[in-house]
Amino acid sequence: MGTYFAKREDVTRKWYLVDASGKTLGRLAARVAILLRGKHKPTFTPHVDTGDHVVIINAAQVCLTGDKLKTKTYIHHTGYPGGLKSFTAEHLHAKNPTALLTRAIKGMLPKNPLGKQMARKLKVYAGAEHPHQAQRPEPITL
Repeated sequence: MGTYFAKREDVTRKWYLVDASGKTLGRLAARVAILLRGKHKPTFTPHVDTGDHVVIINAAQVCLTGDKLKTKTYIHHTGYPGGLKSFTAEHLHAKNPTALLTRAIKGMLPKNPLGKQMARKLKVYAGAEHPHQAQRPEPITL
């Protein structure tokens, strides 16, 4: 008996709707990353994108525990001398409320072309409205 490997043509994708209001950032991001990657399916194959589409609403109401809103810093370098840029989670949340959740989830996906393909199946919205009613996303509680 051989090991089962999913083929790209055999993958069936579902759409899930997640309400992020009142949820903790890291716990929600970890569960959504599992859905995007497809690890919740028995047909999971590491080298094939078997994951589902995830629509997250109310991303502006996601919570950070403790004093992380003021103390958690995000750092990146521009590539130029003296180009180290840093900003707090509070600044990022004020500038773009969906960026906190998007960054957390993308950081939990593989850092390769397959991970970028998985990240494209993530749709994050700050409010309760989303334009994906035609796909009939299934509400899921995480």
